[in-house]
Amino acid sequence: MIITLLILSLVGAVVYAVVGTLWYSNATPMGKIHMQYLGFDKLSEEEKKKKMIEAKPMMPKMYAGQIGLSLLTSFAVVFVVSLSIQNRVPVSMAISFVVFNWLAFMVPIIGQGILWSNCDPKIAWKKFFSDSLSNLVSILLIALLASFFA
Repeated sequence: MIITLLILSLVGAVVYAVVGTLWYSNATPMGKIHMQYLGFDKLSEEEKKKKMIEAKPMMPKMYAGQIGLSLLTSFAVVFVVSLSIQNRVPVSMAISFVVFNWLAFMVPIIGQGILWSNCDPKIAWKKFFSDSLSNLVSILLIALLASFFA
């Protein structure tokens, strides 16, 4: 059982990374909001390239940190869903546990982060909903994945 939890958690962390990469790509409205949040919309193409070059050496550490954080979230989701289903809790209820945790913990933390940052008030709500929904999509996919193997 523990091996299954660990494998599903690793796969879930990858799911989290894939969703985040797609969600925040420049081709999506959420990616454009994220670029505005970072101030990239006010930079020239040359300044954008310079920032990207400066950030490149830090990227492996940043991605490793993000995967580690995603692994923690993924493990929690897999654990809750798997143990719930093994204890004869209906799948819909097991997934609702995950949604309630998202609503009680992730949403307020994302909101606090935006509230106390220097986020442009014009995009604050867009950023809040974009980040919150990105996390919801990720954990729901991980929860569904875990429900198939519980």
